[in-house]
Amino acid sequence: MCGRFTITVTIDELLSRYLLESVPFRYIPRYNAAPGQMITSIIAHKGKNRIGQLKWGLVPSWAKDDKMGYKSINARAETLQEKPSFKKIIHNKRCVIPVDGFYEWKKTNGIKQPMRIQLKNNKLFSLAGLYDTWINADGEKLHSCTIITTEPNQLMSNIHDRMPVILNQEEEHQWLDHENYHFNTVMNLFKPYPSDKMKVYPVSNMVGNVNNDSPECIEEYTEPLLF
Repeated sequence: MCGRFTITVTIDELLSRYLLESVPFRYIPRYNAAPGQMITSIIAHKGKNRIGQLKWGLVPSWAKDDKMGYKSINARAETLQEKPSFKKIIHNKRCVIPVDGFYEWKKTNGIKQPMRIQLKNNKLFSLAGLYDTWINADGEKLHSCTIITTEPNQLMSNIHDRMPVILNQEEEHQWLDHENYHFNTVMNLFKPYPSDKMKVYPVSNMVGNVNNDSPECIEEYTEPLLF
C-alpha cells in the first residue's frame, strides 16, 4: 500500500515540473502527508495541467456518506475494472499526485522500521491516482482521491508486497489525457518502477504519528537499525 508521502520542493520547482502558471492555494512542503488530509493533486483540463487539493481517501459520488474514504486510500491496479468505486471513474477522472518520496514500514522479526523511498536523483515524481466528487445532503462538495498500487519492484519487495504506480513524464500525459482513453493502454502504465532508479533509507519512528510533519521526518535514522 501507500499510506504516507513527502513533497518538500519549493513552489517554483512544482510550477516548473508540471508546467503550471500558479497555485490557487497556500502551498507548503509536506514531510508526512497522511490519509484523510488534503493533498496536492493535478488533473488535465483542455490540454493543460490544473493543480488543486483533494482529500486523500476516495469517496465515490454514489456513497451514502463520506466514511468509506478511509477504506479507499489505495486502489489495486489489478481490480480497477471490478470495483464499483473505480470502474467508472478510471475513464475520465484520473489525476497524479506529485511527491518526492513516500514511506513504507519494513517488518523484520516483528519489528517495524519506517523507510523513505525516493528516486535516485531526488526529484519530483508522479503517483497515479483517481478522483471523484461526492455531494452531501446540504449540497456541499467533497473532492477526494485514491492512489493506485501495483506489484513491487525488487527494491520494494524487500520492504512491502505493494508499491504505488509511479509515472514518468511521458506516461503522465497518457494517464491524464482522458479524451483518448483505452484501458489496455492505461493498464500498461501499471508496471513496477525500475529499481535501479530508486533508493531507500531508514527514518525515525516519528513518521508514525500524523501530527509530526517537519523536516526531522525525512532525516536519515542514524541509530542502530532494529533489524
